[in-house]
Amino acid sequence: MERLFQRVDIASLVFFRIAFGILAFAEVMVLLNYYHLTLRDFEPDEFQFKYFGFEWVQPFPEPFMSAFFGLLLLACIGIILGKWYRISALLFSLGFTYIFLLEKAHYLNHWYLFIWLSFLMVLLPANREWSLDVARNTALRRKTIPFWSLAILPFLMGVVYFYGGIAKINVDWLQGEPLKTWLRHKDDMPVIGWLLAKEGTAYLMSYGGMLLDLSIAFLLLFRKTRLPALAAALFFHLTNTIIFNIGVFPWLSLVLTLLFFPPDLPRRWIALLRSRSKWVDRRASRWEQRMADTPDASSWHDRAGYKPFIKTGLVLLVAFHLLYPLRHHLLEGPVAWTEEGHRFSWRMMLRWKNGYGHFTIVDPATGTRQSIQPSEYLSAKQTQKLFSHPDMILQFAHHLRDTWCDNGIEDVEVYATIKAQLNGCPYQPYIDPEVDLAAEEWDYFKKTAWIIPLNKPELEKEEEEESNPESE
Repeated sequence: MERLFQRVDIASLVFFRIAFGILAFAEVMVLLNYYHLTLRDFEPDEFQFKYFGFEWVQPFPEPFMSAFFGLLLLACIGIILGKWYRISALLFSLGFTYIFLLEKAHYLNHWYLFIWLSFLMVLLPANREWSLDVARNTALRRKTIPFWSLAILPFLMGVVYFYGGIAKINVDWLQGEPLKTWLRHKDDMPVIGWLLAKEGTAYLMSYGGMLLDLSIAFLLLFRKTRLPALAAALFFHLTNTIIFNIGVFPWLSLVLTLLFFPPDLPRRWIALLRSRSKWVDRRASRWEQRMADTPDASSWHDRAGYKPFIKTGLVLLVAFHLLYPLRHHLLEGPVAWTEEGHRFSWRMMLRWKNGYGHFTIVDPATGTRQSIQPSEYLSAKQTQKLFSHPDMILQFAHHLRDTWCDNGIEDVEVYATIKAQLNGCPYQPYIDPEVDLAAEEWDYFKKTAWIIPLNKPELEKEEEEESNPESE
């Protein structure tokens, strides 16, 4: 444990602060321009799927919602520049978590990773070098930091890699699905489309991705295998970016992967740039002159009195990230079908599911029945997610129940007639149509009885519909 408190160069942590801020800025711009301004998914009067326990989180009315996004962008700039860093990092972590909680249909693994990283960045001394905070107050400057304050970041990336690999050890993935389906729909891509359409490419990417995820974190720990592992990661993430266009996740992964290298690596980059660019050399020289004779400041991160609390916090953090992604093993049924334990478990690009159906509202007092098409109440994105996620099916049923109750019709019953398909298998009944979902509640700790078990007969697969993967 004492290794955690050995001093290492702060350079890699500062590099991550700047890169994280840039990627966060890009992600908030996507949220603002696409989800908020274009799709208008954060309208206060519209229905949003909330995470259980966070139903109270509601969007701001305009113009406050747009102003909130603007404030979030300013926080990202503050992180990049290291200006009012603690306030900027805290504002971003709380603000991005708020946006994340507004709509469950938007769930992406890298947003969940962003949240963890952002809260950790509030605690880390990432502004103690190459920042406007230090430029204003040189007494803040630190050249070294305790090892734990850097190591926790690549640890999280190692968890993402390894658990992503474990999740790929399943029958569908080993048979090339869902990559076979996705890649067939990429045959019109310039130059490489013909290659993607070949079945062997899907198998190569399936097995190659699984082996890389399972091994790369361990290969990055050793100097002799570090560069080959980085090269493999570059190829893997750039390939995913070109073929699937999955946002900033590949770039965030590469930035975190670089943290496995020696902590002084960014200083070597700067030294190389100084030898090639007079502009960089002049500015680096000015910074060094300004910081000349500045002592290495101390902070709570390595003070003896804080060590027991830091150790306890690290143990709890590590234990959570090692155990929580495995919770679906406590429940019956394939998680790709039931979705119970799927989120927050690094199960990325493992399945594509389609579904269709309708809801029926029954008034017991009169016996009248009314068929409801969810698309009349939900956005296209919400409707797409609804039919493949039982918890969202239940939430929508409760929404219909509450809407009818608000209109003066109490004790209505809500039934769902839904079929779904997983990884190209034939459509089959997904939800028990005889169960009144208005009377059901979601339980995280036991099997949901009204999800009809998956039946995968050895039949010829139906013609697949196009479905684009996400980093979910």
